[in-house]
Amino acid sequence: MGNQKEMAKQQKARISRRQLLGGAGAAMAFTFVPRTVLGTPGRSSANEKLNIAGIGVGGRGGGDINAVSSENIVALCDVDMKRARGTFKKYPQAEVYRDFRKMLDKEHRNIDAVVIGTPDHIHAPAAIMAMKMGKHVYCEKPMAHTIYEARRMTEVAAETGVVTQMGNQGHGGEGLRLYWEFIHDGAIGKVREVHVWSDRAGTKERPWWPQGIDRPAGSEPVPETLDWNLWLGPAPWRPYHSAYVPFKWRGWWDFGCGALGDMAVHNADPAFFALDLGAPAAVEAETSPVNDETFPVWNIIKYYFPARGDRPAVKLTWYDGGKLPPRPPELEEKRNLGGNGILFVGDEGKLLGPSHAGAPRLIPESRMTEYGRPPKSLPRSPGHHKEWILACRAGDPKAAKSGFWYAGPFTEALLVGNLAVRLQKRVEWDCKQMRSPNCPEADNYVTKFYRVGFDLV
Repeated sequence: MGNQKEMAKQQKARISRRQLLGGAGAAMAFTFVPRTVLGTPGRSSANEKLNIAGIGVGGRGGGDINAVSSENIVALCDVDMKRARGTFKKYPQAEVYRDFRKMLDKEHRNIDAVVIGTPDHIHAPAAIMAMKMGKHVYCEKPMAHTIYEARRMTEVAAETGVVTQMGNQGHGGEGLRLYWEFIHDGAIGKVREVHVWSDRAGTKERPWWPQGIDRPAGSEPVPETLDWNLWLGPAPWRPYHSAYVPFKWRGWWDFGCGALGDMAVHNADPAFFALDLGAPAAVEAETSPVNDETFPVWNIIKYYFPARGDRPAVKLTWYDGGKLPPRPPELEEKRNLGGNGILFVGDEGKLLGPSHAGAPRLIPESRMTEYGRPPKSLPRSPGHHKEWILACRAGDPKAAKSGFWYAGPFTEALLVGNLAVRLQKRVEWDCKQMRSPNCPEADNYVTKFYRVGFDLV
């Protein structure tokens, strides 16, 4: 499908401010029924296997399907037959689809849960449709493409009572709990400053994906194995070009959330978890030149979180594209900060850790040797994917520790940073109203246009 006829199908209006604030549920045409009413077809015991469907099962999505392969994989959907070929071959018993809407319509009586591994811009339409059918949802990170989508996904998960999980795998690990235990044991005193960084999106000379460039001129032939219309989904129509797929979509505003969406959900997770940061009061960004097509080559984003309970105000700074925080003087000469990591700066010390909420350590090494390991005060996880499976069987949304009840507010907070990047100004943030009091033009990016047929049901 393509060109002018397809472009005419673009939806003409964004979700309104009325819909954003309380009227959204009334504006949605899809009627949902709480899972407690729907029940789970064909299952009578918490020990029975789940029937799982996959949406977007090439690349990272294929890894997620493999991680839940202890269950019954009954249906698989991908718009790219070549990229998903390995997953299709591994689960020959599964029904194969290209359009997730058709799969859910046809298979909804046969499935208990859905695993979503698509590009960011498909997450919300697919997850909301599945949740309103009473299906548990595992959704890759970042949970949503926009702040409004994250809010709505969180609301629908609560309304339907389904079990959800965002794919920040380190949230189920030992390291995340150690951060909490070090900090709450008083190992570094009160924390007022956090630095988080990632080597994504590379550098201008060695990029991970296109950033800081304009849209390619012209078009290329669509590969026979790819349904380009379905790949675009809710995004505005544009001609196919290999600059977008696969994986490269992360650097384009219409499809991804840049390095922040790709890695902050991993690397900043310890700060949100251990410090209970909540929503920022304001965000500022320093970046390379910006445009309306792709993310900047590099970003330094400063989040200001107000004091909460007995926790003081916290300034969290994010770095990507080759930028790094100042080297802490306590760091041993033989070591460097690495390409990904997090540094907590407390009144009485510093705590340093790697990517994906890996195990932290006090610096310098002498301080770590002196202090030892903090007492275990948090329960451990059986593993990120296993945790979700067990929570689904038990019907307990809070048993999945990166469920949308946690991941939704976390995602919203991170994406305020992209508002500051795009608008190139300080964004003061009213979380409850989902708007910036000093920057009303941010409304244009809190939500987005959806093509007819792919909007939020």
